[in-house]
Amino acid sequence: MIPSPRPPHHDLIHSEEFLASLMRRQLTLSIGCAIAFFVALLGLPLLNYFAPALMARRVGGFTLTWLILGVLFFPYVWLISGYFIRRSLKLEADEARVALEAQEDTRS
Repeated sequence: MIPSPRPPHHDLIHSEEFLASLMRRQLTLSIGCAIAFFVALLGLPLLNYFAPALMARRVGGFTLTWLILGVLFFPYVWLISGYFIRRSLKLEADEARVALEAQEDTRS
């Protein structure tokens, strides 16, 4: 007697729905980080235009414009990047955990 083949194993982690869900959540994260970046990128010229007296004030030997642009902008971008990476890895781990739990439930 030939043993019957086992039904195909459904791998939820590599499924389209898993990837679509993860990509949708990462897209939301990406848009949020892009907005934070563009607020700084476009906010500085707008502040210089609408509040020139404020931006001309001296802080630590720099005008506020140069302090933001030359000193604070780079760390701000690093913070956004670090947040994106940490959050993206957490999203992926959460999705994988949920998929593995669902996969274990279907086996039981």
